[in-house]
Amino acid sequence: MRLVLASTSPRRRDLLVRIGATPDRQASPDIDENPLKGELPRAYALRLAREKAGAVARADGEIVVSGDTTIAVGRRILPPAETVEVQRRLLDLLSGRRHHALSAVCVIGTDGTVRTRIADTVVAFKRLTAAEIDAYVDCGEGLGKAGGYAIQGRAEAFVRFISGSHSGVVGLPLYETRALLIASGYRLG
Repeated sequence: MRLVLASTSPRRRDLLVRIGATPDRQASPDIDENPLKGELPRAYALRLAREKAGAVARADGEIVVSGDTTIAVGRRILPPAETVEVQRRLLDLLSGRRHHALSAVCVIGTDGTVRTRIADTVVAFKRLTAAEIDAYVDCGEGLGKAGGYAIQGRAEAFVRFISGSHSGVVGLPLYETRALLIASGYRLG
């Protein structure tokens, strides 16, 4: 049985390898990632994970795994930091407060069964100074990332509290992913 990762993210691939699930191939899902009107963060993350998995062609004997990590403050879904201006606004919003990193995973088994799980991780940032925000934005690592930061990099020094799945904040909740792969009949190496 072959494993397909519905993502070109090197982080998601590396996370899968850590649990003995090396993808045989990676494919980029082409979906619209805009939230639906009135869509709540949890439903949004689960929908995107399902849509990403479903957007990738699956041959006989292949299992598809996909993930989505959404950063939310209350009911508000934060966008990826596509520009440094957006990233500054996101970091200013997250400064000194708790937020949720909702990391959904979807596995489509060889029989077509769709299984999903979600990890809800609470992360609290320290109060960030303007100089800290500037320095982080200048380093470039949070650009394009959900919420404007990468917890596996320099932003980890901003975290004063975390409760939940660290790997989920990085991009794929390993506990949940492992459980779904095993339920789908995949043998971890």
